[in-house]
Amino acid sequence: MSNRWAIKADWALLESGSPEERAGFAAVKITAYGSCLTAGHDRLLQSVREAPFLSAYHLAEWLAWNWWRLRWEPRKSAAEWEMSHSMASIGNGYIWPAIHILSDGQNVTLVSKPTPERERTPYRYISDAVSFIPASDFESEIDIFIETVLRRLEDCQVSKSNLADIWRAVLEERQDISLAQQRKLEALLGEDPGEVDEKALRHLLNEAALTGQAALEEIAANRASGQGVPNIATLIELARSEGVRTQPRDRIQLHSVATVNPQETPAWKVGAQAAQSLRKQIKLNPDDAISNRTLSEFYGAPVSLLSAPQAVSKIDLSLSLTESNEQSRVLLRSKRETGRRFELARLLGDHVAYATSDPMIPVTSSSTYRQKVQRAFAAEFLSPFNAVDKMLGGDYSMESQQDVAHHFNVSELTVRTLLANHDRISRSELEEGY
Repeated sequence: MSNRWAIKADWALLESGSPEERAGFAAVKITAYGSCLTAGHDRLLQSVREAPFLSAYHLAEWLAWNWWRLRWEPRKSAAEWEMSHSMASIGNGYIWPAIHILSDGQNVTLVSKPTPERERTPYRYISDAVSFIPASDFESEIDIFIETVLRRLEDCQVSKSNLADIWRAVLEERQDISLAQQRKLEALLGEDPGEVDEKALRHLLNEAALTGQAALEEIAANRASGQGVPNIATLIELARSEGVRTQPRDRIQLHSVATVNPQETPAWKVGAQAAQSLRKQIKLNPDDAISNRTLSEFYGAPVSLLSAPQAVSKIDLSLSLTESNEQSRVLLRSKRETGRRFELARLLGDHVAYATSDPMIPVTSSSTYRQKVQRAFAAEFLSPFNAVDKMLGGDYSMESQQDVAHHFNVSELTVRTLLANHDRISRSELEEGY
């Protein structure tokens, strides 16, 4: 089994269908780091196979059409996201594996699930695996596979195809810096290439000067299905009118920041290690809870930021807006104290983990790499896992989790997430609210 991820096609004979269909018919095998994601039970042969007969052409066409969204769009709860990220949506008369492709911008995760047993279904997939792939490796394998399919079409004398046209456009877009930036932003917004109003998209791109390019992309990634293009001017006005003043110079600094390659280090590890380093630097005991006053002082903010909710209307993220070296403003979304503590800790984590001069730092609900680093930092900084686990002593009941959450003044979800991330409880318990 390959120690990387790969899509292989063993060409086979198909006697009917379009020229592309016949040329692209193959036994398709998808593997990732020792797992075969296309393994399944063949009802006709009564045996397990690793490469079912599929249309390599349709798979390549789907990958090419959705290339920008697969590469950049984080997971979203929308039917449009499923169509662009689930192989099961490819259709065209084939039984496709239940593989979801999730990107956080730095890495791509393949989530493979078994398909249900159905009467008269000739092939049932059995893989249950989660595979983490550096984005550069994801790109290179997609390139190799699509080029392989295109060569197959040439060998079979299929001179023109929709796949060739789509892929030519993708390659041209990737080579054009300005167009690539536009396609990336469209994907982060959850839209197909060219589907966002060009005037609105151009206006949004121009507003990067107000937020910073990286911040703008985080805001775009937070856009929910059906929403309009984010209004940056409104966000800035809300921050200025309703945000709480903080002092950037008073924020605590981490003396030693580890240099990491995001495509080699999971986001949760980056955030957790930064939190552990900061707690060690300020000489906090593992089971010490952090008070509101201490947390706000670390960020250079007044304690009132945490003790009283802000009357913020129509905002789906939290943020800090730096206006000068002497002043910034913080706008927190949560009405609950534990939520505001977590959001401020996320801002602190971003400050500690990222060296950025962006005027705006967004804290969103998206699953980009940066947001995952923020969450991991906040969880570990406010409620260190080792202390949480020791206090629970093997009792992971809801009542015990509530006691620990109360001790550290964090939400029960924060405790459950820590336990799930460290395999103390199942992921289903986390998702169901336990």
